[in-house]
Amino acid sequence: MPRLVRLAVLAAVLSVSTLLTACATVQPWQRGRLASPCMQFSPDGELAAFASHWQESREGAAGGNSLQGGGCGCK
Repeated sequence: MPRLVRLAVLAAVLSVSTLLTACATVQPWQRGRLASPCMQFSPDGELAAFASHWQESREGAAGGNSLQGGGCGCK
């Protein structure tokens, strides 16, 4: 039984340490590097921004252009 308790404690410690290391504060001087064009999903950021603006104007709705589909829940 003590071995099982040790494994449970070890699993809990590893889980908490993993969750704590996943959070990071981005400093203002680091944001420029994270906003680099190579960090975007689309290789052409200007074209993606134009397409998003065009779609918002066409549909009369803003947002919902994530990877999961439109704002109405459809793909």
